Amino acid sequence: MKIVLKIFYIILLFTACSDKKETQKMENKFAVEGKKVLTYTTSENTDLRLTSNGIGEFKKFDQAVESEVSIFVNPNKTFQTFWGIGGAITDASAEVFAKLSEEKQNELLKSYYDLNDGIGYSLARTTIHSCDFSSGSYTYVSDEDKDLKTFNIDHDKQFRIPLLKRAIEAAGGELPLYASPWSPPAFMKSNNNMLQGGKLLPEFNESWALYYTKFIKEYEKEGMPIWGITIQNEPMATQRWESCIYTAVEERDFLKNYLGPIMEREGLSEKNIVVWDHNRDLITNRANTIFEDPEASKYAWGIGFHWYEVWAGGEYMYENLARVKESYPDKNLLFTEGCVESFDETQYQRWSNGERYGQSMINDFNRGTVGWTDWNILLDETGGPNHVGNFCFAPIHADTRTGELIYTPSYYYIGHFSKFIRPGAKRVSTASSRSHLLTTSFINEDGKMVTVVMNRSDLEIKYNLYIEQMAVEQNILPHSIQTLIY
Repeated sequence: MKIVLKIFYIILLFTACSDKKETQKMENKFAVEGKKVLTYTTSENTDLRLTSNGIGEFKKFDQAVESEVSIFVNPNKTFQTFWGIGGAITDASAEVFAKLSEEKQNELLKSYYDLNDGIGYSLARTTIHSCDFSSGSYTYVSDEDKDLKTFNIDHDKQFRIPLLKRAIEAAGGELPLYASPWSPPAFMKSNNNMLQGGKLLPEFNESWALYYTKFIKEYEKEGMPIWGITIQNEPMATQRWESCIYTAVEERDFLKNYLGPIMEREGLSEKNIVVWDHNRDLITNRANTIFEDPEASKYAWGIGFHWYEVWAGGEYMYENLARVKESYPDKNLLFTEGCVESFDETQYQRWSNGERYGQSMINDFNRGTVGWTDWNILLDETGGPNHVGNFCFAPIHADTRTGELIYTPSYYYIGHFSKFIRPGAKRVSTASSRSHLLTTSFINEDGKMVTVVMNRSDLEIKYNLYIEQMAVEQNILPHSIQTLIY
């Protein structure tokens, strides 16, 4: 009997080892060839909108050649950790949302925040009291209330907070939210006006710093955790709407001497503070001034930027982001706002609007950006409401005359990133052999690779996506964007 058992165990061990070797052999073979690639496409002059339209397969390729167009991905080289993509929930968005039917409200929330049926937004921005995309200027305190005894957020409870709560719910119960002020109350400013620039008067430094902390605490009482704040929206722009000017030194000293210490004193040291919150053109000056000061820098999580700078030679100032990241690798880059301006109701489907998003997102991510926030998630058929007539495009518009939602190319271009690149992903080294194609790649925490490829040209382009000596053949239509999952 003992001999029979020994023979039985030997057979079992041999079988197990053989199965293990066969499994390893199959896994190794799968790693080299036969790996599937699922492609999603959005393309001009077609009905392709985030459409699954192809399954490719990696095969052995000995060497890329100059006559081919190639994209090279190296999963062994990873960079920044991805935080998320989202949009701003402003007064304007909330007021338009409130005019929609329950059916359309649910559609909008699903379109933005649902990962399966929408594009999976994973963060949000909002404003500290009014901005231009409000129906009028307002603050949370009465005039001349330096001690902030009258502070309340009752205004926001009508439209904005209800939408924020529903967005958080639609996102699965968690949606990191950060907030930005456009201007201190008029009585705190040199021009006694929330509009047209002006500066924060020195005697109100402490009062204004405390204002941020009161906002955070009141919002959190309403069940909305605040991830952090930016110090000032567009601190170098004198606008006809809410605005306030800080030089780099002034912002540094306000952070170092008032906002940072007061946030700590009020028990909010875990909240994140983002500096600058303006365009790429002057970002290096702001970073150098603030981050070179250890006492100011210790309070700053990172630096935010917009895309409204004047073109330089036909391109935006993406390389300035790279210089900041090279100089201050421990600081984060966050795109805090972008939209297409000069609204025109006849141009909802202008394709270049979407391409601007794709170009910016790929270039920003490739320079180290961890998160990307669009401006208003929803506007009406006028590109508003906006109390100073600064009407703009949004990814989704609501025609309040008909109750219908209008999806623009920008929505789909953003979705090629937000739907597939998830929080916690790592950017992966990726390069194209031709300037026609823009590309970036991330590896998600579940191991899935995501490569986004954008074709800005009038040509249909055949290309090979390489990982080591494997490649998959792909075609990309003119003026289109693809996401490859593998």
